[in-house]
Amino acid sequence: MSALPEADAPTYGQILLWLEIFAGHVRAVDYAAARPMWHPDLLAFGTHRDFVPGLENAIATQWDNVWPRTAHFAFDLPATRVLGGGEIAVAVTPWTSSGYAQDGTRFDRPGRATMVFDRSGSPALAWGWRCVHSHMSLHRGIPQTSHAQRPVRAR
Repeated sequence: MSALPEADAPTYGQILLWLEIFAGHVRAVDYAAARPMWHPDLLAFGTHRDFVPGLENAIATQWDNVWPRTAHFAFDLPATRVLGGGEIAVAVTPWTSSGYAQDGTRFDRPGRATMVFDRSGSPALAWGWRCVHSHMSLHRGIPQTSHAQRPVRAR
């Protein structure tokens, strides 16, 4: 049995940096800063929608339903695997966040993501990597609804 096609060290580091920067934008609820990190025609799946074509649809149906209503989003970088190389890379990564019940009680909101990247982006943004597909979903049994009301910093 052959090993998975792990990314080389530079690609691995670049994708981890991409994830760290993106998680910071999620925590800041800063759509404007995160937008260039994504291909405008991305294809996504997630907790709130089964299939989302296009970045603007992802913002309206995923980001708007999650980012302002949660807090403390972070990828588990030590547990992240990065596959591929050349012009394509895939990150398989767990993540954590905090959700809030209607009464304001905080609860853990862990999940997992598979994200596909290509180098079609601006070289100024994490070495040109842009996400072209993401599937981010909560672990089983985690409440899908969170009730925080944080403002969007920038659209």
